[in-house]
Amino acid sequence: KQISTILLLKCISTSYLRRFYSLRLRSTNHRSSTRKIRSASAMEQKVRQMQNFFGLRETGILDSNTMDVMKKPRCGVPDVDNYSFYPYHPKWKNRIMSDALCRIAKYTPDLSREDVERSFRLALKMWSDAAPLNFVKVIHGKADIVLSFAHRAHGDFSPFDGPGGVLAHAFQPGEGMGGDVHFDEDETWTTGGLFAVAAHELGHSLGLTHSRDPSAVMFPSYRHQSSKQYTLSTDDVLGIQRLYGKPKIEAENRPKVPKKCDPMFAFEAAAVIQNEIVFFQNRTTKLTYWNRLREGHIRTYLPDIGSPVDAAYDIPAKAVFFFSGHKYWVVQQLKTRGTAGNISEFGFPSSIRRVDAAVHVPEYGKTMFFIGQFYYRYDEQKSQMDPGFPRFIQTDWRGIPRKVDAAFKFIFLLSGSKSYQYDFRQMRVVNIIAGNSWLGC
Repeated sequence: KQISTILLLKCISTSYLRRFYSLRLRSTNHRSSTRKIRSASAMEQKVRQMQNFFGLRETGILDSNTMDVMKKPRCGVPDVDNYSFYPYHPKWKNRIMSDALCRIAKYTPDLSREDVERSFRLALKMWSDAAPLNFVKVIHGKADIVLSFAHRAHGDFSPFDGPGGVLAHAFQPGEGMGGDVHFDEDETWTTGGLFAVAAHELGHSLGLTHSRDPSAVMFPSYRHQSSKQYTLSTDDVLGIQRLYGKPKIEAENRPKVPKKCDPMFAFEAAAVIQNEIVFFQNRTTKLTYWNRLREGHIRTYLPDIGSPVDAAYDIPAKAVFFFSGHKYWVVQQLKTRGTAGNISEFGFPSSIRRVDAAVHVPEYGKTMFFIGQFYYRYDEQKSQMDPGFPRFIQTDWRGIPRKVDAAFKFIFLLSGSKSYQYDFRQMRVVNIIAGNSWLGC
């Protein structure tokens, strides 16, 4: 039975790597040990490539975390890097920039026609809100993007695999089948699930390939959430605007970065470095020593980090930790290079792909990590998570909203456009100010 299980896992992994990472194994025979060695080496290389893409520990071994990812429902398009494009950057041109024709060729019996149309309409709106695209539904005739549900082999040389596994696939912009999206009818579709999958696949229809940013809609494993919670990430927006530009209203009327004294101005991360409070927003840093402000691109101050910073914390006279997606960096001071690692090294479960905020409490030697509605407590001396965590933020942090966007010592927690001063000894909020007050507003 154990041998059968091992063979099954090997079969699953080989099929996965062939389909999504271009694994090519040469045929072997008992006389050619060299070919076997080459095949094993190719397999290990592709496993490492897949582990790197999903932020797993790069062992080259089919461990349990790697197999868990391989078994997750996903898109049928192979994986690449952060927002990326197909070769030669195909995209819809001219007419589609004003009106792209969309048609539903076949519905699923799992949902009413109204629910299917609403899911597709919301998914299309996500992309048209971020770029100068307009989608027009047609009932009959030729369309740029045709959406349909199908079983197994359905005439495009990419047969579906039954329940689970690949849920849908799409084709890059072009003639004929270009831009079309196919959904596996062997799945049981819900409105939330269909919306999430359609949003992802339509990104392919518009010219985007996969992103390695776990928060991105274009990440290969779908995020099944309700339409109210599901939005494009910064990575998605940068990708689609690189192809089509910005929406007219945004390009004409909105500044690239919100003005610092805008009432809705919010930060993504904060830390104290060399006696300066450093705030992060999108791909820029804003450094302030009380009311003196400097700002610039992240790479200006942190050469190793090119992606948006999700969280940061500092340990006085020791180091500063920066988090972006599943990676973290340790630096001694600004404008210097540091060392990098994977956030799993802190003891987070494999399901955690990013950190929202972090703050170190020197009196206790503990670091608090905020993720969604929960927080973790990390013991810096023992280099391990404290038992009994995660816990709900609103249970232990009285007066703090359920989601924390940024934090820095003293302790200040930023949520939306507000900054909450929290007294750790009294275990309560003692002051609330506008978040951009730190920028002299």
